[in-house]
Amino acid sequence: MRAGALVVGAIAAALAFAASAGAAQRAPALFHDPSTSTNWSGYAASGTAFTDVKGTWVQPAVSCDAFDSTYSAFWVGLGGFAGNTSGLEQIGTESDCSSGRAVYAAWYELLPAASIPITMRVSAGDTISAEVAVSSALVTLTITDVTTAATFSTQATPDQLDISSAEWIAEAPSQCGRTSCRTLPLADFGTAAFSSSSATSNGHVGTISDTAWTSTGIQLRSFFGSAVPSALSTDGASFSVAWQGANDAVVAQPHHRPPGFRRND
Repeated sequence: MRAGALVVGAIAAALAFAASAGAAQRAPALFHDPSTSTNWSGYAASGTAFTDVKGTWVQPAVSCDAFDSTYSAFWVGLGGFAGNTSGLEQIGTESDCSSGRAVYAAWYELLPAASIPITMRVSAGDTISAEVAVSSALVTLTITDVTTAATFSTQATPDQLDISSAEWIAEAPSQCGRTSCRTLPLADFGTAAFSSSSATSNGHVGTISDTAWTSTGIQLRSFFGSAVPSALSTDGASFSVAWQGANDAVVAQPHHRPPGFRRND
């Protein structure tokens, strides 16, 4: 079998396992270069230490083919942007296809620990607002379905805390084993619209484009799906991410799981 076919077969097997075991989870950014990733699309702010990130998005309606199993996640978070980090504090939602059926859900994750599902009904078209705040070693994660008024909040002290970046991201989740992860096929989510985006550093609150930090737009390019962010709005607080389908020129490669990263199945 050709090397490319081996990669596709391995990813297909991982996908089948994820679909059956519910093992899809989020992972740190995997970069070809600073602005192109195999699993993230959106914006990241870096260059300082952050204590808060906020954002709002409209839950995308996923398009599913018969027997299709694909995945997409939308979140705000702190950490995970630097290549040498294993911490990431994030909260968000998913728009997935499970055997051709659309599935919407909410979750939070504190890497290297596994993703935790949130008992909150989420529907396509709902307006979602989320925040991650850090005070010393304590992380507070909050998510609200503005459309239904349902809300969830939790606090934790993660094993590894990273506050070197703030993100507003649409992601292709990963299937992870003991030592490595593979990016799963990206669901056709159409367009994800982010707004009211802000971050806090040293008591200063600003939007993504604030000059107190460096903002980076990130394109997602993988074998099983691509997504591209729009330019930021004039005030730097809004943008959208558009699904663009498969990119045959890029093959999703396995990557090493951060130290201590555990399975969630």
